Amino acid sequence: MRHKVAGKKLGRNSGQRGALRRTMIKQLFENERIQTTRAKAEFIRQPAEKLITLAKRVQDADEAQQVHARRIAASRLDNDKEIVKKLFDELAPRYLNRPGGYTRMFKLPPRTSDAAEMVVLELVEE
Repeated sequence: MRHKVAGKKLGRNSGQRGALRRTMIKQLFENERIQTTRAKAEFIRQPAEKLITLAKRVQDADEAQQVHARRIAASRLDNDKEIVKKLFDELAPRYLNRPGGYTRMFKLPPRTSDAAEMVVLELVEE
């Protein structure tokens, strides 16, 4: 039984789950909208919002704290410099006055092949 066991396995081992998380978060930040299954969207929603909050909190900090935050974000985004730059320079200033809830999910009809619940996960415009 999986009582009180946190997290979803998504039918993958830990390395594959980490790679899936990094790739999907990078795609979300790059395109600002992705279509995926509901389980995968719920899986990446929290870490994506935490990265936006990290970038948002260091906007007024000194340079050393900003560099430190960028390095943390880069390590969680597979050292993709373009995505980190977009996160800190475009996305974080957009949400400065928003206390949270940077993403939203829209339900779509189920996938025809296996009837998986599909959603669109997107960044909120503001």
